[in-house]
Amino acid sequence: MTRTQIYLTQELRARIDERARAEGKTMAEVVRDAVERYVADPLDIDEALDATFGSVAKIVVPSRDEWDRG
Repeated sequence: MTRTQIYLTQELRARIDERARAEGKTMAEVVRDAVERYVADPLDIDEALDATFGSVAKIVVPSRDEWDRG
């Protein structure tokens, strides 16, 4: 393993510490587990777009004639 340093907000650090205590793990183990799950999930842009399609039903898109092309 290699040592890596990261900056966390106080709130995030507290939540990780709480999770570590609850699971009986070190903070490093909790962070490694989270990173492992994050990188194991492939990024699927099409799936993300499909999941959000139509989520803003009343959006008003201005005409292209209104765009400033100057």
